[in-house]
Parts: sequence; C-alpha cells; structure tokens
Amino acid sequence: MAFLSKIGNMLRQTSTTQINAQLSASSPSLFQVFRCMSNAPSSKLFVGGISYQTDDQGLREAFSKYGEVIEARIIVDRETGRSRGFGFVTYTSSEDASSALQALDGQ
Repeated sequence: MAFLSKIGNMLRQTSTTQINAQLSASSPSLFQVFRCMSNAPSSKLFVGGISYQTDDQGLREAFSKYGEVIEARIIVDRETGRSRGFGFVTYTSSEDASSALQALDGQ
C-alpha cells in the first residue's frame, strides 16, 4: 500500500511540474505580475515606524511639504483605538509620492 502511495505522489509531482513549466512558458507567473505591479509608481505610500502619539493631522502635516496630500491615515487597533504605528499617505500624483519617498525613506 505504501508503495502505491509513493507512485501516486511521484505521478502527481511529475504532472504538476510539467503543467507549471507549460504555464510559465506561455505566460508570466502571477508572482512576477505582482512584483511588477508593486514596482509601478503609486500615489499611495505606506509609512511605518510612526510614533504612537501621531494622529492623522500630524501625519498629513509631516508629508504635505512634498506635495498635495489627498489623505493621511493612521491605522488604529479596533479594540483599543490606539495607533498601530503605521499608516498610509495618498498624494494627488505619483511624482509627489516619489519625492516624499526619496526624501524620507529610512528616516
């Protein structure tokens, strides 16, 4: 019985490998598409390492010197209402977001 199980596993692996090879030859993998999309310019920035005392207005003020901010949002814990230490800033253009990213990345 164990022998038949091993043969079944080998057949499954072989057919899966062949199918994956055919799919990757005919079209880019989903991982590559997501990776390319994440490298595309965006007007929305993730901001991590924010002080727990910072609110939406403080985040907006800190990022508004790099361009027109549409939205600045601190993510809060649903139960406690406290900041989770990260947020998102959305600019009117991807160029403004890029300039903020270059100026503030790593700070």
